[in-house]
Amino acid sequence: MARSLWTGSISFGLVNVPVALYSAVRDLDVHFRQLHGKDGAPIDTRRFCSEEDKEVPFEAVGHGYELDGEQVVLTDQDLGAAAPRKTRTIDIEGFVDVDDVDPIYFDHPYFLAPVGEAEGNLRAYQLLVEVMKSTDRAALGRFVMRTKEYLVLVRVRDDRLALTTMRFHDEVRPTKDVDTGGRKPAKKQLDAAKALVEALSADWDPSNHEDCYRERLLDVIERKRKGRKITVPEPERAAAGPPPDIMAALRESLERARSGQGFDVEDSEDGDSDELEDLSREELYERAQKADVPGRSSMSRDELVKALSE
Repeated sequence: MARSLWTGSISFGLVNVPVALYSAVRDLDVHFRQLHGKDGAPIDTRRFCSEEDKEVPFEAVGHGYELDGEQVVLTDQDLGAAAPRKTRTIDIEGFVDVDDVDPIYFDHPYFLAPVGEAEGNLRAYQLLVEVMKSTDRAALGRFVMRTKEYLVLVRVRDDRLALTTMRFHDEVRPTKDVDTGGRKPAKKQLDAAKALVEALSADWDPSNHEDCYRERLLDVIERKRKGRKITVPEPERAAAGPPPDIMAALRESLERARSGQGFDVEDSEDGDSDELEDLSREELYERAQKADVPGRSSMSRDELVKALSE
């Protein structure tokens, strides 16, 4: 695994379990460097004082907070007075039912691994895993990483401990400010919608879902490198006219779902090889996604045309 981000121990009661913290996700986003479009030189970011119009060194940068119309300026030393006491423990405050925790409070996921190969450390780690599995509970606690204190939830995932940093209750906006959409639907509409949901139900498999934007972006970069023409698709227009007949739309959707026909009005044209030849690779890839063509991510443009024509 990658280098650990934090090492310490989980503390509950008088029991301590030495652990190391690792990020549970990896950054696969496509990152760019900011360049001067004219000559390709990297852009340099500097801090300037708007009053004196001169560059300010990093150590001279203060921190301003507006309070009742007044700007309060704080130094690093001032901020240090409010910093949490740095510890090397994840202090468990209690155990909660996993199903009781609303996912809206979840922030960033991590893994917790046992530290070292000492038998006592490994036994303590496995003990915590097994007791949390058998009780279907998660541990709620706090710990300090770098300069910030986090509320965290520790639970079992694939026989290992996983830690998720949490949002505090006042960081989640109340639902009372969100419109409910008005009165409840008629029973006939609700029954039809339930039937459609059942027809579209499937087992959750994360490998079935790919980052389509990243795939298209990498394809654009490759085409640009080869000097090929980059075409930008027309933006989708908002539907005009009166609202659709909900019952008619539900009935047709249910028929299409049960027959496997799909919901794209262009589906019937996907087999037209003459039309496919005029499409870019990214447009062909989008159609391959809709048609659920296996292995589409690694296919060339010609291979996508062939697969969609069959």
